[in-house]
Amino acid sequence: MRVGRPLSGGCQCGAVRYHLSGSLIEPSICHCRMCQKAFGAFYAPLVGVRRAGFRLTRGELAIFRSSDLVERGFCRDCGTPLTFDDLDRDEMAVSIGSLDDPSVARPIIQFGLEGRIAWVGELDDLPGSNTPDEGPPAKYEAIRRTNHQHPDHDTAAWPPAGTSSRGQGSEIDG
Repeated sequence: MRVGRPLSGGCQCGAVRYHLSGSLIEPSICHCRMCQKAFGAFYAPLVGVRRAGFRLTRGELAIFRSSDLVERGFCRDCGTPLTFDDLDRDEMAVSIGSLDDPSVARPIIQFGLEGRIAWVGELDDLPGSNTPDEGPPAKYEAIRRTNHQHPDHDTAAWPPAGTSSRGQGSEIDG
């Protein structure tokens, strides 16, 4: 799928930001054990891009070489998994969840099915609730107000002037 405008994304704390241009390649989820551990999750949602279409706009990736063939990029400050780079290919992948709008990369294929946890397909059948419904309204409001997560868009500078932490929440424009 062709990207009409550069897509942006980054880590949770805002120390690392990137832009993608060109085409998104094969949005997927990988169930292999290595991806489960790298993401601390049941699977890794990834979308490919030509290496030339990936550009860091803030910070630097920390790199873990998870095998002789693959480097995984992440934020050294907050730990967000950001990239999967198969060194033998002209393309790399970014974590779909690190995109500012992850809905643009709907997975179309699954990999590493040998590592798929048997009950993953049953997750949609679990009861659920919205985040504000999980506790007292005052607690949710306090979490929302003191949220240190970078907003889902580019900012001129981060953290905002006058803050001592990595941010003040997603209402901040920059």
